[in-house]
Amino acid sequence: MSTLLIALASFVGFIIAYHTYGRWLGGKIFNLDDAHDVPSKTQRDDVDFVPTSKEVVFGHHFTSIAGTGPIVGPAIAVFWGWLPALLWVLFGSIFVGAVHDFGALVISLRNKGQTIGEVAGRLIHPRARILFLLVLFFALMIVIGIFGLVIAVIFAVYPSAVLSVWIEIPLAIGVGWWVHKRHGNLLIPSLLALAVMYVCVYVGAYHLPITLPSIASLGAFGGPIVIWTVVLLIYSFIASVLPVWTLLQPRDYINSHQLMLVLGLLILGLFVASAVHGAGVEAAPAIATDVPADAPPLWPFLFITIACGACSGFHSLVSSGTTSKQVECETDARMIGYGSMLLEGALAVVVILACCAGLGMGVKDAKTGELLTGRAAWETKYQAEIRPVMDADGKPVIKDGKAVTTGGWANLGLPQKLGAFVEGGANFLTALGIPLKMGIALIAVLVASFAATTLDTATRLQRYVIQELAETIRIKPLTGKYAATSFAVITGGAVAMIPGPKGPGTGGLLLWPLFGATNQLLAGLALTVLVFYLWRRKLPVWFALVPAVVMLLLPGWAMIHQIVTDFIPNQKWLLVGFGILIEVLQVWMIIEALLIWPRARGVLEEGAWESANVSEASTPA
Repeated sequence: MSTLLIALASFVGFIIAYHTYGRWLGGKIFNLDDAHDVPSKTQRDDVDFVPTSKEVVFGHHFTSIAGTGPIVGPAIAVFWGWLPALLWVLFGSIFVGAVHDFGALVISLRNKGQTIGEVAGRLIHPRARILFLLVLFFALMIVIGIFGLVIAVIFAVYPSAVLSVWIEIPLAIGVGWWVHKRHGNLLIPSLLALAVMYVCVYVGAYHLPITLPSIASLGAFGGPIVIWTVVLLIYSFIASVLPVWTLLQPRDYINSHQLMLVLGLLILGLFVASAVHGAGVEAAPAIATDVPADAPPLWPFLFITIACGACSGFHSLVSSGTTSKQVECETDARMIGYGSMLLEGALAVVVILACCAGLGMGVKDAKTGELLTGRAAWETKYQAEIRPVMDADGKPVIKDGKAVTTGGWANLGLPQKLGAFVEGGANFLTALGIPLKMGIALIAVLVASFAATTLDTATRLQRYVIQELAETIRIKPLTGKYAATSFAVITGGAVAMIPGPKGPGTGGLLLWPLFGATNQLLAGLALTVLVFYLWRRKLPVWFALVPAVVMLLLPGWAMIHQIVTDFIPNQKWLLVGFGILIEVLQVWMIIEALLIWPRARGVLEEGAWESANVSEASTPA
């Protein structure tokens, strides 16, 4: 029953927040008005700038920001207990993440659809533009690498998901052609496409799971995860250079239906499992007290581990990179920007409950085949056996006065964390009479499909960033669409191949904290841009300033902690370089902001939107 109460209270809280806090932001702060021009109409090119109904843009935006972030992050964070994860998701989504996403979307809508990094140059300082774009470049490079790796892991561990994920691509292209070229209805063909996908889920689960063999001649780089990653990066190149109506919009719209259906089934299954079968979050500790010694501390790592489920800098890139170029009228921004983040928070809540109550309903022990339930089931994914390292004489190895051990956090990889949600969610579906095998396939397809939307959206965004940087520092070859996209794919692939515990393609858990810290620092910088947007217009800033400070301090602390306690001692020099460079760029931009702050109050930036739309606009700085 505790599971049911937590779910109901969380969902009601999100609904109330949307109709109160979200309404206040849209009406009193941003003054949304359909009479205002929007970039999709003033700069329409039917490639990137395409006026689109709010339902379709909502589908694109939500599936792009969701990806696997609200799944992997909470699934990892439950390691510290379900209560801290749940509280950060609830309060972070409402007061930090949704404000961040909504603000970035509005700022871009009022700046010709430019990215948040581009706008930072006028709101703060021209140097801030370069600094922000560099942070964006490194953040997106990590995003492309980590999400390519996540999908590859899903394909390797759950081959039943492969057929359905790939069949969605030609289906989406067909839907896009029907709608754009034939001016047909979107809803019916997208629902038919979803039905075909689910037929393929059944076929993949019971008749045609697709696996890739290892290629021995390639050595460590010939494993299935590496091969899948390369295939996915090639796909993301193709998808990100096509017009948005060809694949991005229809695929994301289909995925939005998929999410609504599976999320609805999960919530219904959660209710039944809680009320009938007694599934409760007690299967996991509220606050874990026996974490392995090699695990990162809850403070500050909780706040970078759960990124997209509470707040994510990547969302500002989607808001200002692709979404703002498709919004048809300004008042749609509240549903798309603020509402999408709250729905993502609801998904993160379901993930937390699946990784606790759902997992506790039953998991087979990998060694004995025994069906484990309750805390024992949870521990199969979140507790790794810690053993002493023995020398040649069978005696424990001692270093610095302590016994050297193996296992613990280092042995809890990305497959275990993804498996916690996939298997826990599938257990909820079994409460509705859906066979476990089919349930696992449904959840695995959901995770992989969402990650794919994030992967090619991130590649498209990285192309924009590289082109903007190339134009600024005059690297002419990279200003072209194809060259910039190639560079995005190659650098993202290089990050994905950073070796983990078992070689290339296994560094997912190692990369996730780096992704989290970089991503959350980016959120802090995007909130800083929002603060300056408000400050220059003499609007209230407190609701954005407090989250900005939080999202600058905590991720910065986490990044320094990783560098000092993990990267340097273990000689992970590439990650040391990443971390130090991102910290330097962040501090530099904060200094630029502090220097201009006293002179920015009430002074509109050059080219301010109000200059063309409001007669009493202030004189530009």
